[in-house]
Amino acid sequence: MTDAADPAPLPDRPAPAGRNYRLLTAAAIITGLGTHGALIAAAFAVLQAGGDGGDVGLVAAARTAPLVLFLLIGGAIADRLPRHRVMVAANALNFLSQGAFAWLVLAGDPQLWQMMLLTALCGTGQAFFNPAAEGMLMSSVSGEQAGRAFALFRMSMQGAAIGGAALGGAMIAAMDPGWVLAVDAAAFAVAGALRAFLDVSHIPSREPGGGLLADLREGWQEFTGRPWLWAIVAQFSVVVAAVGAAEAVYGPLVARDELGGARPWGLALAAFGVGTVAGGLLMVRWKPRRLLLAGTLCVFPLALPSAGLAVPLPVTGLCAVMFVSGAAIEVFGVSWMTAMHQEIPEEKLSRVSAYDWFGSVAMVPVATALAGPVESVVGRSAALWGCAGLVVLVTGAVLFVPDVRNLTRRTSPTEVRAVIPPVSADAEGAVGRLG
Repeated sequence: MTDAADPAPLPDRPAPAGRNYRLLTAAAIITGLGTHGALIAAAFAVLQAGGDGGDVGLVAAARTAPLVLFLLIGGAIADRLPRHRVMVAANALNFLSQGAFAWLVLAGDPQLWQMMLLTALCGTGQAFFNPAAEGMLMSSVSGEQAGRAFALFRMSMQGAAIGGAALGGAMIAAMDPGWVLAVDAAAFAVAGALRAFLDVSHIPSREPGGGLLADLREGWQEFTGRPWLWAIVAQFSVVVAAVGAAEAVYGPLVARDELGGARPWGLALAAFGVGTVAGGLLMVRWKPRRLLLAGTLCVFPLALPSAGLAVPLPVTGLCAVMFVSGAAIEVFGVSWMTAMHQEIPEEKLSRVSAYDWFGSVAMVPVATALAGPVESVVGRSAALWGCAGLVVLVTGAVLFVPDVRNLTRRTSPTEVRAVIPPVSADAEGAVGRLG
């Protein structure tokens, strides 16, 4: 059954959302439950094996490094092949790598290089999955209610983080972290099975192109021709690196040394999930006219968790700032997805999404790998305050880009794109340099 043949929509979901939307949402909830616990479990598995903060950072970097290496290729492939097949293949790789990681930890005495290798394989799967998934989601909704559909999707996905993080922290406190990794592997298997039933018949067939390099050039042209797009991606290359170092490396260490272990950190991450649900509920109703201005202003609170860990705040205070940052980033996330859905042609969604992801995660492996050495030089508190300062600095800078302040929500498909030109002359030069 195609989306067009679906029965009349229920009142609690957006009108344009059909079967694909429901399958994507269900699969995201399942993987969210597993992944958010597994992220905590991986850090504590390293510490349990005798590693230190530097080792935790290396394992975290091993997960994100393949994203930098393979994201652009993944985006080009997702715009060439049926996106659901790319998603299922990526989920299969995630299932195998996380299953092997779980077995290794449960068997005892895992080596650092083994944990890094298996984590890198999981990151490789994500490199191919993320652009395909984002393109699939955006092509599964339409009309003025797209923003509401994205808000409900993100709210469902982030809501799963509440249970996943809390359950992961509780399981690690009661049993071996390997069991949490095993749950994550099973979640990837179930989600991949659901995604196999996605329908791509509504997506127009791709015209034969000039090869992978030509596809990458075309995506680059689309990306660099929009100042709001590359400016915010550049901003998030710093923001995601700073937040990633704080939460993937310093957070577990502060929890172990100051807060009493894995359970309080799991609660703090769950509070972030609760905040995202609150932000999603807000964005179901609120439709800011200046999409990116509203979203960018809500990036400033992402500095709060790093500052809270630097103090460090007690568990209740840390949960409070995590809640606020979760709500704020959800406003940005929905605004960003709506802007992408509104401005980027469907046949280029995965490639542009790949450049978005690439820019956003490019600095994460460096940041997480250097987190331990930086802590040794300046101290943990100073390093965390530095993370908070970087978030504030780059977010303030991006507000000087006129298109970030002025891009507006279109209320009808025929409205002219008066604010953002499709491609600039500078973009043409950038494309030439790629060749």
